[in-house]
Amino acid sequence: MIHDSSASPLIFGGAAQSPRAALPVLPPLALYIHIPWCVRKCPYCDFNSHTASPVLPEEEYVDTLLADLDQDLHAVYDRELSSIFFGGGTPSLFSAEALGRLLKGVEQRIPFASDIEITLEANPGTFEQEKFRAYRALGINRLSIGIQSFQEEKLKALGRIHNGDEAVRAAGMARQAGFDNFNLDLMHGLPDQSLDDALNDLRQAIALKPTHLSWYQLTLEPNTVFWNQPPTLPEDDTLWDIQEAGQALLAEHGYAQYEVSAYAQPGRAARHNLNYWSFGDFIGIGAGAHGKLSHPDGRIVRTWKTRLPKDYLNPAKSFQAGEKALTNEELPFEFLMNALRLTEGVEARLYPERTGLPLESLAEGRREAEQSGLLQVEPSRLAATLRGQLFLNDLLQNFLT
Repeated sequence: MIHDSSASPLIFGGAAQSPRAALPVLPPLALYIHIPWCVRKCPYCDFNSHTASPVLPEEEYVDTLLADLDQDLHAVYDRELSSIFFGGGTPSLFSAEALGRLLKGVEQRIPFASDIEITLEANPGTFEQEKFRAYRALGINRLSIGIQSFQEEKLKALGRIHNGDEAVRAAGMARQAGFDNFNLDLMHGLPDQSLDDALNDLRQAIALKPTHLSWYQLTLEPNTVFWNQPPTLPEDDTLWDIQEAGQALLAEHGYAQYEVSAYAQPGRAARHNLNYWSFGDFIGIGAGAHGKLSHPDGRIVRTWKTRLPKDYLNPAKSFQAGEKALTNEELPFEFLMNALRLTEGVEARLYPERTGLPLESLAEGRREAEQSGLLQVEPSRLAATLRGQLFLNDLLQNFLT
């Protein structure tokens, strides 16, 4: 398969930059694989997902993914993959045979770490016991199951294809298929949701004993059905009550909050997402996938791939829709936008290691954020205070140039 790399313009960072230090050690490397098809597009979803046809072009898409990966291999620099994440869309629509061929092709190109984490997103409406046993046999060792709610009226309002019973069964089937590490994705702040509704959802999720919970508030995003036809959402006071009571309930059951909307049992934080938030590197392949790649000379480049599946699969078009080299002025905000999502932040030494810039380049913004009570006064760490976690956008404003 030949894709013309000149068919789409590249977008680079602005004027020539002052020299940036070479990176002493390249960050860990992960791989994100986007499968863009869903059974049905949900009204709140702003991800790059498209309604699936009765027959998916599995073989053609796998071939294209591997060809796409080939064009990014120059940025591997002898690193191994620490994690792989299949996102979507609904990756569990693909057969185990297709995903197996893909994983084999990836490993032939980039070695896997001995303890690699491989996560597959799945929806309860696509669960089949034998299919998921086959996924586990491939080496996929973590699932992220899109529950959103267990309540029928809430699921209907969200346009989900599963019901509450199927959501409960999905967790049991995951465990029976050999997955001892799985996440449940759950929303709160749903249309007409009360505090009791939200906590009942959370209690049901906890009862299923996932190792990880992603628990986050529904937001109305542009270019979605909900944006154009907004549902009635809970009042701010109710949202605040849900947040406080839900966090207390999660802590009571041993789920530690380690990121804005991520809670995990001890040792079960998502390694792939931790890599994002600590400004690690990731190759992104698939329609609309994004990547972030560091180079030994100090260049740090964000990439994005052709969005529409029909264009991505078209040999006459480029896989890559664009790229942007991050400037010295952009890097402080880019780094902290990720790192400060972590409740404990990151070690301060990570900033020069991952950006090539001296820690002193943060000095002015850091001082202002500390004085306003948004950033912890701790020389060896970069971490938001509890107030800073609540007002993260205000905190980050201190690092915009």
